Amino acid sequence: MKEATAKITVAEGVFYNPKMKSLRDISVAFLNALELPDSGKSLLDSTSATGIRCIRYAKESGISTLTAIDINEKAAKNTKKNLRLNHVKADVFNIDLEKFAAEHDAKFQIIDLDPFGSPSPYIRDIIKLSEDDTIIMMTATDTAVLCGAHLKACVKQYGSTPLHNHLCKEAGIRILINHFIRKAAEFNFGTEVMLSISDMHYMRIFLRLKKGAENAYASMLQTGFGSYCNSCSAYSYALGIAPVIENKCKNCNSRTKAFGPLYLGRLNQQDLLKRVLLLLSEESPAYKPIKTISEEHESPFFYHIPLLTKFIKTSSVSFTELSESLRKKGFQSTRTLFDPSGIKTDAPLPEIISSIKKLRSHNSA
Repeated sequence: MKEATAKITVAEGVFYNPKMKSLRDISVAFLNALELPDSGKSLLDSTSATGIRCIRYAKESGISTLTAIDINEKAAKNTKKNLRLNHVKADVFNIDLEKFAAEHDAKFQIIDLDPFGSPSPYIRDIIKLSEDDTIIMMTATDTAVLCGAHLKACVKQYGSTPLHNHLCKEAGIRILINHFIRKAAEFNFGTEVMLSISDMHYMRIFLRLKKGAENAYASMLQTGFGSYCNSCSAYSYALGIAPVIENKCKNCNSRTKAFGPLYLGRLNQQDLLKRVLLLLSEESPAYKPIKTISEEHESPFFYHIPLLTKFIKTSSVSFTELSESLRKKGFQSTRTLFDPSGIKTDAPLPEIISSIKKLRSHNSA
């Protein structure tokens, strides 16, 4: 079969998901947007499977020094076969990541981690193989855990209390980043968040490690906790290792639910996103989500319009009319990839509710 510039065969018992082509398109465009020098092009594919990522990174992003590992013997053999088929050179090891990290002194400028389920068990190993300015591309597919369907599992795996509502995807990806930041800090690495995407059944984060105790500490200060009101859907958040969290809603006086710890900084670098978007074909399924992210207001969390109209007992309003109303008041307002019914804005909740009521009164007049 063919994907972009790569031709591959898929051996029995080796995993390949054609629906994830869009994510591989994003990863290729991301590396190209970085415009890395030749000295910054050694890459470890720590979960190679068919070798599709290695092959595409070599042929489309010019990565010249490749290492691929997989614990599955069939996958390692399949990777070697597909590399030969595409005339791409790479060192291939049939080994688990923990053992590889313990036995090899090599440091990589780029590491791709795309395991089945949670990446958590492998984070320390990829950090051991990293150096200053190493780029990490990491995927989580245990979204039910990160999104609160399995609360105890999230607490156990990520050390955080999740949300299980419309904010769950954004809270989940921020929990994932927080988890990485805390593990990287143990090795005196700070974490620069470059791009984050939550789509379909996966979350994918693109990070850069910055060596030094001060960088590690600065990254820790970008984490904190949130508070959510089930009655009116208001939320608040506070930075810090042990901040004071609201337990009563300022909007409706109901008791709130605390969640976190989680990362509260920016999820994307807008200049980088614009370069990624230019490198993607408009026909690629990756184009639309990246375009949405590139236009998204950069602030933690959003409001769910149907929940707000339900709370104030009025009929629904469209995103477009509510957004225009808020912008006329001088506020920023955009859609969000996390929820098609969501609105990201710097407007306080009373202003949003006021706009909805005004729109309803005009429409009913």
